[in-house]
Amino acid sequence: MSIDRLQQCIRDKKNPSMVSLDPVADRLPPQLIEQAVAERGETLAALALAYENFSRGILEALQGIVPAVKVQQACYAALGSAGMEALEKTLGYARELGYYVLLDTSAAAAPATGEALAKSCFGGFTLGEKHLEPPLACDGLGILAYQGSDGTKPLLPYLAQDKSLFLLARSANKSAREVQDLISGDRVVYQVMMDLAMRWCGEKFGKSGYMGIGVVISGTQPDFLKRFRRKYDRLFFLVPGYGSWGAYGKDVQHAFDLAGHGAVICAGRSILYAYEKSGDAAAYREKAREAAEKMRNNILQYVQVI
Repeated sequence: MSIDRLQQCIRDKKNPSMVSLDPVADRLPPQLIEQAVAERGETLAALALAYENFSRGILEALQGIVPAVKVQQACYAALGSAGMEALEKTLGYARELGYYVLLDTSAAAAPATGEALAKSCFGGFTLGEKHLEPPLACDGLGILAYQGSDGTKPLLPYLAQDKSLFLLARSANKSAREVQDLISGDRVVYQVMMDLAMRWCGEKFGKSGYMGIGVVISGTQPDFLKRFRRKYDRLFFLVPGYGSWGAYGKDVQHAFDLAGHGAVICAGRSILYAYEKSGDAAAYREKAREAAEKMRNNILQYVQVI
């Protein structure tokens, strides 16, 4: 299970953090936009090139510090075919550099789309007698499984092939409570999703003691983390909300077990665009690295990774 690989990467670097690659055109360093426009004109292809170069710069800057990255498919897909090409290259480069790579996508609503997602990211395709490698190869997928099991079941066989899934349970955005906090019988909706993760994984645990399916649960509400870390002791937690959403080490410490295992803390904008505070766009790599180190050090004030 690639959850084991994620946990080992965290232990090797003594850093339980993940950086989310969510490029946004109007926040990219201006020089990257200028270079891309000079090469491809004022086109979507130029923006895609800027996204790709920005992502490469961040990945290179954080190598050796951050063990894992989450790549947000929607940001790249918004630019059309050129954006998807940039996404494919970004995923490949991240894996080449040794990161645990999670592709964040909401696709998996029905059996057909679930199977298509499984092939494009995990299994690849067969054409005649030739096997074609998956174009969006990654270690794990972040999916929205609120549609139920139809779109998730085609992905489950790949858990035995060193792949992993993270199901959205409780997100960090303010409007999450409008749906995810609703009562469903004797549980809230996000707890139903955590129970489904347990059910779909069965009794299959990796060497780390955690299942091949993890859940996304917000770090902005420490009480959630404290309560559910005890209840779901075999689910690996991906915890968003650090930095820009207001959660820090003191809050997210409750996501971990006593060995400092079982969770990874995710941040995006506070790392990617750290250069904005200084106004030094030329130093965006250095500022991202400094922010990532600061995040790691803040978490390790409260969590000891054994």
